[in-house]
Amino acid sequence: MSILTSPRGKVEVVHCRGTELQDIYYIEHLIRKFTQKLFGRLNIIYLLEKANLAITLHNDKEEIMAQATFVDYPNWNVAKEDDWVSLFRELDSDIPCTPLNTLFMHLFVAVDEYSVGCCKEIIRTVFKSVPELHFIFLIVPFYMSLGSTLVTVFDQVGNIPCLTDSEDFAVYVCHRHNHYPQLHIRKARVEDHDNLMPVFTRYDTTVLRETYGEYFLAELIEAQDEENHAVVCEVEGLAVGFMSVCSRVNMELLHACFDLGPFHGLCFPHPDDVLESPQELNVQGSQDTKLRNGSQSSQKTVEESQEPVAPEATESTQVRVNIPPCPGQKHSHIPPVPDHHVSSRTSVSISQPEEHSHFRPIYKGASAAFCIQLFCIEEKYEARSLDFMDFVFSLFPDKNFCIISVPHLTPEFSLIQNFVKIVPFPNCTLKQELYVFHRAGLLKSINIRLATLSDTPGVENLVSTLMLRSSILEDLTQYNKARRDPDGTPLQAFVAEVAEQIVGIAVIRNEMDLEYIRSHYNIEDFIYFNHHQREEHGHLHYFALNPIFRHYTKFFLKEILRLGYKSCLYYPVYLRCMEGKFQNPYAHSLTSALHYLVPVRPRRQIVYPLEKLGINAPSKAVSKEQVGSYALNHTNRKLSLTPKVTVNAKIVVVGASSVGISFLETLVFCSHLKFNNLTLISTHGLPGKNLLGAEQRKFLATDHCFNDKDYALMSLCSWVNVVVGRMTGIDRAAKHVVLSKGEIVLYDYLILCTGQQYQVPCPTGADINQHLTNREVPNSSQQRYTGKVPCNHFTLNEEEDCCKALTWIRNHSIPTEGNVIVYGNTIDTYTAVETLLNIGVKGSCIFLVRPPPASTVTCINNYSVESAVTDALKAARVTIYQDAILAQWNDGQNPDPIHSASFTTPTQPFRLQCSTFFSFYEKNVDYETFKALNDACLVYDGRLVIDTSFHTNDIAIRAAGSLTKFSNKYYANEWTHSNFNSKEVGFQLAEAMLNLFDPTLEPVTEPPADLDRLIPMYKGAKIQGGILPGSYHYLHIAKPAIPSPLEVLMAQPNFGLEIITGSAKDGTYFRIHINEYSTVETITCLSKEPFPASNYICLFGQHEQLLNNLCARYNDDLITDLYSYFTESWCMALFHDRFIDLRKELLEILVSKEEEDLPSMEQFAHQIENGEIHLTEKPRKYLKRVFQETIYKPLVEKGILNYLQDNRYHLPMYAWPGII
Repeated sequence: MSILTSPRGKVEVVHCRGTELQDIYYIEHLIRKFTQKLFGRLNIIYLLEKANLAITLHNDKEEIMAQATFVDYPNWNVAKEDDWVSLFRELDSDIPCTPLNTLFMHLFVAVDEYSVGCCKEIIRTVFKSVPELHFIFLIVPFYMSLGSTLVTVFDQVGNIPCLTDSEDFAVYVCHRHNHYPQLHIRKARVEDHDNLMPVFTRYDTTVLRETYGEYFLAELIEAQDEENHAVVCEVEGLAVGFMSVCSRVNMELLHACFDLGPFHGLCFPHPDDVLESPQELNVQGSQDTKLRNGSQSSQKTVEESQEPVAPEATESTQVRVNIPPCPGQKHSHIPPVPDHHVSSRTSVSISQPEEHSHFRPIYKGASAAFCIQLFCIEEKYEARSLDFMDFVFSLFPDKNFCIISVPHLTPEFSLIQNFVKIVPFPNCTLKQELYVFHRAGLLKSINIRLATLSDTPGVENLVSTLMLRSSILEDLTQYNKARRDPDGTPLQAFVAEVAEQIVGIAVIRNEMDLEYIRSHYNIEDFIYFNHHQREEHGHLHYFALNPIFRHYTKFFLKEILRLGYKSCLYYPVYLRCMEGKFQNPYAHSLTSALHYLVPVRPRRQIVYPLEKLGINAPSKAVSKEQVGSYALNHTNRKLSLTPKVTVNAKIVVVGASSVGISFLETLVFCSHLKFNNLTLISTHGLPGKNLLGAEQRKFLATDHCFNDKDYALMSLCSWVNVVVGRMTGIDRAAKHVVLSKGEIVLYDYLILCTGQQYQVPCPTGADINQHLTNREVPNSSQQRYTGKVPCNHFTLNEEEDCCKALTWIRNHSIPTEGNVIVYGNTIDTYTAVETLLNIGVKGSCIFLVRPPPASTVTCINNYSVESAVTDALKAARVTIYQDAILAQWNDGQNPDPIHSASFTTPTQPFRLQCSTFFSFYEKNVDYETFKALNDACLVYDGRLVIDTSFHTNDIAIRAAGSLTKFSNKYYANEWTHSNFNSKEVGFQLAEAMLNLFDPTLEPVTEPPADLDRLIPMYKGAKIQGGILPGSYHYLHIAKPAIPSPLEVLMAQPNFGLEIITGSAKDGTYFRIHINEYSTVETITCLSKEPFPASNYICLFGQHEQLLNNLCARYNDDLITDLYSYFTESWCMALFHDRFIDLRKELLEILVSKEEEDLPSMEQFAHQIENGEIHLTEKPRKYLKRVFQETIYKPLVEKGILNYLQDNRYHLPMYAWPGII
């Protein structure tokens, strides 16, 4: 925020931000004829798409005051984009411009009255935002003067000719030191104390005073010696920042807690160093071993404490660099890039008990590091924090590393953004994040260029430890040989060079699959696709950069774009199988730049009836099924100078339920945030391993929140640490979760999403020989089975459980011999029976035993569907028992394995022989989970109690999903998260958490306690589906509601209309319930043939008139088959993922006031409702006439046509302007 004063004395408070798309209209209105003569005729959208930095200045009323655009190459065609440095250096030898320290102004506009102040404010903001920047060049025709505004900040340095004609251009430069200069650094003196204390008092100094005493600052300054130094930065003679450094570092603690292998343990090399395990000395290892080791090294913190450690060890415990050059040596050897830093995943599944088997190097050399004990600087000068580093390294000429530690809840400030974050070992219990900076990182001479043949030895040395070194070298050879692949795809290789040594390598190709990317990923969240040429899209294959220069990663990427004439880069991450091998042959590369790219959300795809559409179907590039699904990551010119906000808070999610996955997905796809410490604790790790294969029957029904392909498209393993284990305890005081084998996982915020699972049923113990009935046996439904679980008893909750059961069945020849009992009342009993039939188990050997129902609402709640399924079971000769309660296994003898099962009923008990027993009896909270919650004194009342913000009674612990219930104070015990869509619940949980971390969000104020009385009502559809006996494909979509029998609902006077086509028994059943508001409220499908469930889900909540006047057509007997009806070409737009955006846009048109002398359509409707308008015709007819006679009709039509034009690659079956 700054205050500008015009020459006439007017005052405006202005704010700087990045330029947004909606600013373009106002920018164009600020362009004058003088602006066009100065910068040329510009397409503003195109310019912003190609700009590296665009700054907008606005006032408190959000009015645009000024805008400037900066690019990393000259305008006016005075030099080639990739070759301008030598030309500008010749202008003035005192201006050592490089691509790192130089930008070019391509546009500046401002409100005339405040133009001078706006210009200076923008220039100051640019220098503050880009610390490496020293020069801003401005190029204008030589005959043009700069005018009264730009001349205040730019000085002419010479003229240069145009490349294409004889016209000359004047070159002007703006220097950093005139606007946001580098800071002067010197040793601290006692007299600096009074200037520095106001800087410290702006922060909480309680910990400092407790650690160092009341007069900590004066004592630190006075206690300087060879090992301890205090330095300050000063502006105009006043100290505005302070840094205390110390050469005493507890290396033993660091080696025990952090993976310092990439930096040789922060020690000087010693002959007695043990760098490899004895096994590795003898065996070079396979690629799998190297990948596994590399991934484990790249995992993030799994467990850390939060309390500060002793000052000499804790206050500077950050490590990660590997370059030990000798002091003062200009060309020091830079070691190869360790394999740890070139992993496409920053985290892997961790089975903590095996941690002891990982070898840890032993370093005998002297310490090569010093630490920052204390650092503070005025916020105004924080962007120049790195200016300290050159001076403090000069104080320790024999040290190569500077390390620093901060509590992990501390936001990442400007100084440590240039440091490398250290990977802690899984058993690390320090409460700090550790960072390291190497002396060589101060070098500004880094040069990015295209590779040459002579670079091969340097690249070989750089990548000598990488698993993919042979592939990288092959691509480098191919580039030097032909500049393209054998198939003709253009290929480019770039190297990063420092002190005549290769420190980085990157290989890109032209992206050849643009149609697929655009249609399958939301890439247009980041770029305006039509303003990028096809050859400007690049595919990043390899990126390896020595970790010492990790803070130059974004510069490296920016230079790849400039030198390669690219505007966008894409990097796919393919799904890996459990063993760590690539599951797909196209999973070709690894990169250390993943955290500097943004993940791109996948798009939901329309399932097209290709045969029916014929020539109107989309192209094969759009509708094809990719050989291997991948998660897409991206960067572009606009993102090259935009840093992410780093969040180091430890967020631990327990349970890989749909709610937990949705929560993690929402956080991961916040493109402007980087979560370093996301951890998932799950019994089987991340879901989506596709263990049974997509073509096979699934034992369990699905809620259609996520499928295996969705997991591959998210690639959560790239961003989330996964701990395989079960939660058995929570220590709220120490803030850690205890796992089943005693390991601990530390947290700052704990998210409990374990859900409910099927439990082993507890037999009542009734002796059926006494001919007991249900009425005479004790109710054991609330009792927990405590005995040994029989080996042939299966409770299926996850795909791993299903895979295990399937393997057991096949290994024990169950399909050919032996009875199978399926016990339960849920829809999973039906899908399990169908799966058993499908794998070859005879129907006569399957017994479906149903316990007494706990509710009058059945799992399907549709008599027609239930009748069809029951008939299919009878046709398959499956025996069904009703109202049966499990009495005994093996007549009360040893139940392992189960040979027989006895049941009581309301009439006669019975006994069944049994080879396999499947239990789907009742879902409940797992006992270990309950015990952990109960022992932690979390309020539990049948389920874990939460409030409307997902909080438990511990502010650091939140919970969601079927594990939870709302507090009794809401008087809504019938409503729980089980009534809602799990994916939406997870999203809302993440939204609540993001308010803690996202600085771009407005702070949310909690409602007063007396107003917090209503529970949130989510609107997403509740879905269940699966394949039922008879090979019926089943789908049920309904609004969130308290379950009620269908017959009761249909008897309500406001039920609405029911539309049914086909027959359930024939497998052609399609039912749609239209509510009283004429919107789709329920959809039920039962079909012998597979159907596009994702398409039908899109119909939920749509008005029936959007469905081509569904009700009128049905009443006129024009619809006989809804399956066929929804394959017609007119409805494809309804299934499009951006159709909801079109609806919102059209609604915005109707509710906004588009004409000054007329109210909006919404206001018209309110006036009619309130009787303010006296009508002589029906209100509907009047509103329709107003709509057609005013500006609203053409605006709506324009919006629809633009939608069809922009999405024509998905919707070619519609006509749009330009094809008629």
